[in-house]
Amino acid sequence: MSSGHNSLFSFLGSSVCLKNFSQLNGRKWHKERCPNGNVQKRCCNTRCLKWPCVRLTSVSPSSSFMILTVLAMLFPKANVTAAMKVTSSGPQTIQMAQGDPVTLDCTYTLSQADIGELDIEWSVVSPDTSKKDQMIISYTGGRKYTHGDSDLMKGVDFTATDPSQGDASLSIASLTASHAGTHQCKVKKAPGVDSRKISLIVIVRPSVPKCWVDSGEAVGEPASLRCRSDEGTAPLLYSWRRESGGPIPPDAIQNTVTGELLISNHSVSHSGVYSCEVSNAVGKESCRLNLQALKPPNRAGVITGTVVGCLLLIMIVLIIIWLLIFKCNWNQHDKEFSNEIREDAPAPESRPTSRISSFRSGVAYSQVAQTQNEHPPSTNTSYSTAKYDSRFGYAV
Repeated sequence: MSSGHNSLFSFLGSSVCLKNFSQLNGRKWHKERCPNGNVQKRCCNTRCLKWPCVRLTSVSPSSSFMILTVLAMLFPKANVTAAMKVTSSGPQTIQMAQGDPVTLDCTYTLSQADIGELDIEWSVVSPDTSKKDQMIISYTGGRKYTHGDSDLMKGVDFTATDPSQGDASLSIASLTASHAGTHQCKVKKAPGVDSRKISLIVIVRPSVPKCWVDSGEAVGEPASLRCRSDEGTAPLLYSWRRESGGPIPPDAIQNTVTGELLISNHSVSHSGVYSCEVSNAVGKESCRLNLQALKPPNRAGVITGTVVGCLLLIMIVLIIIWLLIFKCNWNQHDKEFSNEIREDAPAPESRPTSRISSFRSGVAYSQVAQTQNEHPPSTNTSYSTAKYDSRFGYAV
């Protein structure tokens, strides 16, 4: 026997002779019955008699473990082919900017035992375990199938022309917010099956921010430099720096969350060009402004002008009120004066009727008639004007 097999027999029991055949000079084993019924092995060499009997009916657990260990060391390993497995080892979480292309890796290997039909599936895992996952694209029976709505499937396809050659990676030409989620690649070929999950996070880049100065640029007053971006996935971080005139004043307070740079006491030394940069995980943008140092206005002159203006306004209001009152009183006086004239005017006297006046009027009429008969009317007619006679109260 070889030395390795001698080592194996040494664990089977203490009655095994450790000498090999050559050491026994060609002599063989012989067996004798012990009084207790066990088989006693004796070596032809009397020096091996120290190993009496051994039980052949059972082996202890520790001995079994030792036997298996020794067998594994003695006999060569069998040729065993590994089962089908997804071999991609890229990151499990990917952060990409909206509009960028992305490739989700999913390479695999097959074994000889996998004899079924190849089936590849890409799906979006639902965060709600009670709902089904949303299928995106699949490959089965040598054909490719797309699933889902057109917005989600726009620009989505397998990276390889033939996914059955060990590459089931998925490519997306332009990311949108609808592509965000946990994507699962599952490869099946009976009896083998394996899968891989990738968490895709779509981040919107910050838009170009707007820079402006709040609360004025007067010397001696606080100056607040503002910066804000209307678009972008949080968190957005703002950072101010001074491009001309030296570094940012040490007493200035910068807020990276709101984008404010506060200068508590503005002076000429603080003037210059400032730039604000906004950034997140996938991009950054910036804007600039020119901070000036303006002299503060003359407060005494401002106060005096304000007071004079207020007084003039009050005077104008009073004049307007006085004119309105005067006009109302004037209209009332005119009405009263016209009423007094109507009351004081004497009524016209009635024309007296008497015999003398009747006689005179008759005589005058007859004289006029005779005159007209003697002198026919001419074409040139003349009229005499009537005169007012106060005695009678009418014209005669």
